[in-house]
Amino acid sequence: MGGTQRRPGVVLAMAPDVRDALLDEAARARLLTLADAEPALAVTDFADPAHAERLAAAEALLTCWGCPPLTAEALERMPRLRTVVHAAGSVKGHVTDACWERGLTVCCVASANAVAVAEFTLAAILFSGKRVIATAAAYREHRAAPDTLRAFAGLGNHGRTVGVVGASRIGRKVIELLRPFDLRVLVYDPYVTGVPGAESVGLAELVRRSDVVTLHAPQLPSTRGMFGRELLASMRDGATLVNTARGSLVDTGALTEELVSGRLHAVLDHTEPEVLPAGSPLYDLPNVLLTPHVAGSLGTELSRLAHAALDELERWTAGEPYAEPVTADRLGTMA
Repeated sequence: MGGTQRRPGVVLAMAPDVRDALLDEAARARLLTLADAEPALAVTDFADPAHAERLAAAEALLTCWGCPPLTAEALERMPRLRTVVHAAGSVKGHVTDACWERGLTVCCVASANAVAVAEFTLAAILFSGKRVIATAAAYREHRAAPDTLRAFAGLGNHGRTVGVVGASRIGRKVIELLRPFDLRVLVYDPYVTGVPGAESVGLAELVRRSDVVTLHAPQLPSTRGMFGRELLASMRDGATLVNTARGSLVDTGALTEELVSGRLHAVLDHTEPEVLPAGSPLYDLPNVLLTPHVAGSLGTELSRLAHAALDELERWTAGEPYAEPVTADRLGTMA
């Protein structure tokens, strides 16, 4: 990256445990070359007087999970603040209208986070074709070699159809990762046409034709409950629903009925509520893989987020445009 760089005042605004996981030794060292920062400080309360001096001098915030809302009152404590660099995907939890009114620039690293989610989704799709969860459960129960030619005659991935709902960063990455496989790929997105590697169709047609439906639409008022009883009923017998997006996209009650009946299968990394009641049958069904929001970046994958965010900070200090800017008008259709 070109341009003359300077070291602006940067404050980390995120949960302390997030900071510790996000910034390894290399990332902390790089941060200090780019900015006047205190990597040991992670602000979770902008009103805390202990942080007043540092916030008053801050020109940029490096945010992640656990950042408090940037309200007008909070921004008053940061008169020199000019930009917010978010080391994760969605900024809806902390960027408010007050940020746009102040003229702040904002960016995120959603593309970096999309890699982990897309990789998880790819694995879910391929495992669904082989019915890995159900066949493993049956093997565990019977502890005997099955007649694979007969018992698994209808399984496999060759020639299957995958429907991708939402040509978001993650949705597009999933489509890209599916290219080497002998699969038909459909995509539905009311805001996008002509996605390379996929046939654009309407939602009803996608659901009707797909063996696996994977959700990558944003959480919006218009998408709440989009997969309700009628749409779920139109899925093929034996089809799999993969949700790594938001639980609010699906009617949990209607989906539970379909899964309990055994007609559908599911891989659910997001549900509504986010943690299902302990008595939910979805924990125990052999046709359901239920995971606790692990599709997104975690562990070693957090380094990708950290360095993508530092790339953006480096661009800003050099006077270059962000690679992934977030604007008020775009935020309405983002996750």
